[in-house]
Amino acid sequence: MLSEKMTDALNEQINREMYSAYLYMAMSAASSYKGLDGFSNWFMVQYQEEMTHAMRIYDYLKGQGAQIELKAIEQPPKEFGTPLEMFKATLEHEQFITRSINELVTLANEEKDYATNIFLQWFVTEQIEEESNDNEIISKLQLAGEEGNGLFMIDKELEARVFTPPAQEGQ
Repeated sequence: MLSEKMTDALNEQINREMYSAYLYMAMSAASSYKGLDGFSNWFMVQYQEEMTHAMRIYDYLKGQGAQIELKAIEQPPKEFGTPLEMFKATLEHEQFITRSINELVTLANEEKDYATNIFLQWFVTEQIEEESNDNEIISKLQLAGEEGNGLFMIDKELEARVFTPPAQEGQ
């Protein structure tokens, strides 16, 4: 059984994951508006991933018989600057989410909630991948520049990304 404090913290994380999805949908729209279809695709796949993260926590709370409390989702920005600025903002946001996941793990450890700690390890691993992906794209943008052929090549590369739902536990 989850403590009230852990339940509240996981409900907050659902909100953070939903905001992440909303943020990436806004970035997808902004990229599309600029004619960067590959960037738009990359951010839409990211949106889908964040929605699955929120649902993973939702399902965990539901499976634990905990009260789920959905809160208002903050409006994301409308404009994000250059593609490099956009990915720097993405990395900064993912670092915030990493800190949030780490705080949940700390809380689970403090409460000797081993089941939730095990559940959260998937998110710890996921955040390593998220930050690594962002850093890789930032490096490519810095190397290639943000105009002309370099940007075109990166846009084409990002266009190939597809959403692959994560495997559920027990499968």
